[in-house]
Amino acid sequence: MMKRNKLMMLTLSMMLLIPLLTACGGEAKQNEQERVLRIGVLYGGGDEQYIRQEYTDIFEYMNGNISIEIVPAVDTSEYRYSDSAGPDPTEEMRKQLTGANPVDVVILDRDSFQQFVRDGQFKQLDALIQKDGFDTSDIIPSVMDTIKMMGDGNIYGLTPTFTSNALYYNKTLFKEAGVELPTDNMTWDEAFELARRVANGEGKDRTYGFSFNQYRGGNAFYSVANYAAPLQLRKYDDKAEKMTINTPQWEKLYDTIAKLSQDNIMPGRKDEDNGGSYGEGRYSPLDNDLFLSGKAAMILSYYSYTSDLFDANKNAGKIKNFQMPEWDVVTIPHHPEAPGISSGMRFDSIMAINTQAQNPDDAWKFVQFINGEDWAKIRSRSTYELVTRKSFIKPKEGMNYNIQSFYAMKPAPSNPVEDKLNREYRNLWIIDNSVYELFEKRIEGKLTTADMLKQWETKGNQLLPMIKKNPNGSIYDDEAVQKAVYGY
Repeated sequence: MMKRNKLMMLTLSMMLLIPLLTACGGEAKQNEQERVLRIGVLYGGGDEQYIRQEYTDIFEYMNGNISIEIVPAVDTSEYRYSDSAGPDPTEEMRKQLTGANPVDVVILDRDSFQQFVRDGQFKQLDALIQKDGFDTSDIIPSVMDTIKMMGDGNIYGLTPTFTSNALYYNKTLFKEAGVELPTDNMTWDEAFELARRVANGEGKDRTYGFSFNQYRGGNAFYSVANYAAPLQLRKYDDKAEKMTINTPQWEKLYDTIAKLSQDNIMPGRKDEDNGGSYGEGRYSPLDNDLFLSGKAAMILSYYSYTSDLFDANKNAGKIKNFQMPEWDVVTIPHHPEAPGISSGMRFDSIMAINTQAQNPDDAWKFVQFINGEDWAKIRSRSTYELVTRKSFIKPKEGMNYNIQSFYAMKPAPSNPVEDKLNREYRNLWIIDNSVYELFEKRIEGKLTTADMLKQWETKGNQLLPMIKKNPNGSIYDDEAVQKAVYGY
């Protein structure tokens, strides 16, 4: 009897305990289902498809207990039909990082990332990397060195991809001209000397030696910015109150590009007549491509251009009178004053964890996964960007080229003062526009480079106070601005 009573009591206890355990288990499961990871991005609104397809869909699929919320600092759909430039995305992101409901992870470009690192807004990842044995040895040195440089030797973020350019060259044109092929680690002077030697022909038969991109009709003036970037020169002072463009260093840079254009070594002359079409009245994708049309022996272009070359080769038989050139790439040339530095490498997807993250564990889990080997293996098929893990950086299937040239150089360091000025005074782009016509006159031989810079200095000193007075509004239609830019 006593045994039966004990058994009944035990059974009753179990019956009472099971609902309790079920409730606890259900509550735990419910809590897991309600875990949210908030990811901040600079721009968004409306369709989040790109960010989700690029980074979060696969993570969400593999982690069914985590729900991703995309939080844009600036909703671009609000300003699509507005004359306003919109708010500063970096300042809006600051609110997302420090507000009442802060984001956990951010995906940022290099300039914004560096600013927040300086402000102490991101969690240092070194200890987490060591604790979890997260392997960074396969990440290309130029990327890791730059990440550490921005963190004073520490790691505050990781980037799974990067974009970079290299010097594409047409082997066929070099061999026909009897000129030696370009090599890695050339200086700009060496590259321009090769360009002069390989350029030939007149009018429609002219072949340029070099171009800063593959497109016809570009203006050489805008090429100077990338050419000069590794030298860290400034066009105006730290307060954007006085022009600093009229210097021997700037004169040498602009004079070099002007002479190359003037001598028809690179595109830029108004009177050049280098037309022609493979399609004989029909549109052809080669019409505006200097490299594939055989009109430029060397060009600078990004990794994504290899896809254009792949497509052209695959469809060569469909294009009348077209023969696919034999080509390869080498590293972008450098200045002797800045050896091994390129202006063409960009990081647009640096991922960092907010120091005020509400869900730091899942934030680190996300950063690890997107910067890990599994994701790199999948993403390495991209035709537009390169993954940062070098084990997965390979030429496109069926192609053979010097792919190391895309990551052998280090990116040019950004200038925090320049970045800050461009955020505060978003009309500073007008300064460059003010010299456009002056540079055309320089190429035409109507001005010396020294005179061009003097006149630009005068124009810029007139414009800077107007820009500071109205830093973000629309001022380009202002009569005073028009007079300063165009002289009428």
